Amino acid sequence: MKPIAAEWLSKAEADFATMERECGVRTNPNYDGMCFHAQQCAEKYLKARLCEADIPFSKIHDLVALLEQVLDVEPAWETFREDLAYLSDFAVTFRYPGESANRESALDAQRRCRRFRNAARNALGLET
Repeated sequence: MKPIAAEWLSKAEADFATMERECGVRTNPNYDGMCFHAQQCAEKYLKARLCEADIPFSKIHDLVALLEQVLDVEPAWETFREDLAYLSDFAVTFRYPGESANRESALDAQRRCRRFRNAARNALGLET
């Protein structure tokens, strides 16, 4: 694996771990944080795969735009379009006043993140 892809994976796994820990909190859970880290995990897996395939990308947080770039090398990831579109909103919108996640949306983000993470790890030859 290319070193830059490995760096993206390391950061993705840190976001995944943060999301998972926060999902276990019983008192005052940070639903916005769970959703943000779910989005960040997916974003970094997309960027890792793009790096591994030598496909350049810009500094964006739009998961569907990143998906469009990676489909030539991972056409099966088309099945994640809806999940990635859902997660994309948590990159910015939910980080500011006016929008807040709730338990249901946080658990949905976690489920979608886990599903995409498993597929991405499998595509990269990593243990799921």
